[in-house]
Amino acid sequence: MSTPNVTLLNANRVARLKTPYTTRRVPASAFVTLLGGPRIPRAGDLILARVDRLGQHRHLELSCGRRARLYEGDEIVLAYGNRYAPDQFEAEVPSDLGPCHMVAGGGVAARVITRHDKMRGATVVQPLGLLGDRNGRPINLADYALEAPRTDGRRAFTVAVVGTSMNAGKTETASNLIRGFASAGLRVGAAKVTGTGAGCDTWMMVDAGAQTVLDFTDAGLPSTYLAEPQEVERVMGTLLGVLYAAGVDVVVFEVADGLYQRETAQLLKSQAFACAVDAVVFAAGDAMGSAGGVQSLRAMGLPVVAASGVLTASPLAMREAAQATGLDVLDLDALRSPGILDFMGFRAAEGVAVGAM
Repeated sequence: MSTPNVTLLNANRVARLKTPYTTRRVPASAFVTLLGGPRIPRAGDLILARVDRLGQHRHLELSCGRRARLYEGDEIVLAYGNRYAPDQFEAEVPSDLGPCHMVAGGGVAARVITRHDKMRGATVVQPLGLLGDRNGRPINLADYALEAPRTDGRRAFTVAVVGTSMNAGKTETASNLIRGFASAGLRVGAAKVTGTGAGCDTWMMVDAGAQTVLDFTDAGLPSTYLAEPQEVERVMGTLLGVLYAAGVDVVVFEVADGLYQRETAQLLKSQAFACAVDAVVFAAGDAMGSAGGVQSLRAMGLPVVAASGVLTASPLAMREAAQATGLDVLDLDALRSPGILDFMGFRAAEGVAVGAM
């Protein structure tokens, strides 16, 4: 196949491409054509891009987890996606194939709208075209997404970790919860249901002892920012369904960003979320954030059972948060202790969740 805007890719060129975590479900053998010309990209579309100027992200997290150093002139694979990161970049999928930015180390391309003052400028990339299949059709992450399994109604005890914002300690909280459950002999499934494609959080969950770890990229999205509420609910339902079907005893899943972030706020208010969770742990950086977040969760009728997060680095902040929320504040030692089963309502001897199933 060769038309002015559709060309065949050389196999040797494809083999040299640096392919990121976000696109790990897409085999390199799928990259057959390069689609140029005036096109309007969609979130999830894959591009072949050239690194033109290095900025904040100087490494690309590969599908295997290794961080590969980038050089100007490198050809890499990226997925178009929106990004919400108050501590880094706000960025959106552009309306053309013109120059844009690599806005996440896991392999996400977008155009930066705003950035945090402490961030360097974003790495600039030049899209060389959309990656296409042998029929000249653009390849999208959704083409390789997991399907929600048929279910017999079985579920596992499910704990959600949410927080005030980026860097509140949500992933650390979730990972140490996983460690506690795994240390008690339970089979643990884990997921990150919202965020921007990058593997560091999922690798932490794997290292903590989770048997199966998934995130929204497995459900076909490079990020969940600006996704419709029903799409985010679909992602959560798919990931939980796959984990339940794997036969785990407990699931720990993280909801990225903070309670004011659009997709997080909509998900937490949904009936789907309320039906999915047996317990919620709230992560915050200080006592005031903890108190405000716990109050909001309680107003939604959610079963928030404990506070945690960055504030647990300070015994004083822990005492303040406990007084303000009326909850136990769990530090990392408490989260990763096998005793977390009793705290969360498990009958440890049987490994069965009270009230679940």
